[in-house]
Amino acid sequence: MKKFTKVTSMAMAAAMVASMLAVPAAAEEAAFKIGGIGPLTGAAAIYGNSALNAVQMAVDEVNAAGGINGYQVEFNAQDDEHDAEKSVNAYNTLKDWGMQMLVGTVTTTPCIAVAYECANDNLFALTPSASSPEVTAAGAGNVYQLCFTDPAQGTASAQYIGENMPEITKVAVLYNSSDAYSTGIYEKFVEEAEAQAFEVVETQTFTEDSNTDFSAQIQACMDAGAELVFLPFYYTEASIVLKQANEKEFAPVWFGVDGMDGILGVEGFDTSLAEGVMLLTPFAADADDEATKAFVAEFEEKFGDTPTQFAADGYDCVYALKAALEEAGATPDMSASDIADALKDAFTKIEVTGLTGTMTWNENCEVSKTPQAVVIKDGAYVAY
Repeated sequence: MKKFTKVTSMAMAAAMVASMLAVPAAAEEAAFKIGGIGPLTGAAAIYGNSALNAVQMAVDEVNAAGGINGYQVEFNAQDDEHDAEKSVNAYNTLKDWGMQMLVGTVTTTPCIAVAYECANDNLFALTPSASSPEVTAAGAGNVYQLCFTDPAQGTASAQYIGENMPEITKVAVLYNSSDAYSTGIYEKFVEEAEAQAFEVVETQTFTEDSNTDFSAQIQACMDAGAELVFLPFYYTEASIVLKQANEKEFAPVWFGVDGMDGILGVEGFDTSLAEGVMLLTPFAADADDEATKAFVAEFEEKFGDTPTQFAADGYDCVYALKAALEEAGATPDMSASDIADALKDAFTKIEVTGLTGTMTWNENCEVSKTPQAVVIKDGAYVAY
């Protein structure tokens, strides 16, 4: 009888040990699920691939260093081709996968569409590069920005020209009137220009349906005597503008914004035409701080290309989420809605020093950090 009791007790003890061991094993298998959405194919693919490749790189680093609050991170990137409807489809695919938070979307118009979904579902998103105020408005407190807002870019660009380029007195503006990103920057640029020494002597527009022939707009800027032309739009159209302006022998100072970052990678584009182009950006790949040098070296090794500021923004998104999740003490067994509530509270409390600067966030979901000017020199971006 005693022998039976002893064996039974040993069996029970073994079962208890196995049960106790099963809890940590399950915990080890649990992981935070981060979704990513951006254009991985199509005309804007350079933005999506830059940002989401860097997100994956940061996730791999975080996991190798022990994860977040002791848990690993899974990342799932979906292509939206810079299309709002496809971006919502990608969002739903990620929801089915079990997404608990989102890095994305990468471009503005799709992000506005997805922001409404995040608001409806109470799911937290941190966009690396969708900069319109419409993004945060649509997100209703659920979508934070890691990039500068469009108003901030427009204001900062006008201030930079006025304060650092006294030789410039006549400025022309060419913008995409069908795009929220471009229009938002333009509006704040001309508003701030009123307080600067230069004059906006010409304003020209184009739309998504008329973005291949800029000859009339270029001629108008020439006729107005513009010494600098401000281009608040994406690199694809900018490469066409520079090519057509060169054909007209029009060579003002060209000044862009973060959407210009990527022009050196346009297939078939003569990069010598971009020599001297200026833009405001939170990141310069030639910076000599150790964090930037390490990031650039690893990115080039993994992906065979020099990272743009979109890559740096994507990378910083992961570490910002990590800081907020740690501030909140969040765990993967929490629902996406509970994680969203925790992150919304935590983001206004954290300060993150990343590749794109030291960042804090306000109650309007906007980031605060300082831009810097870069100029394209010898086929590379160089701090100005």
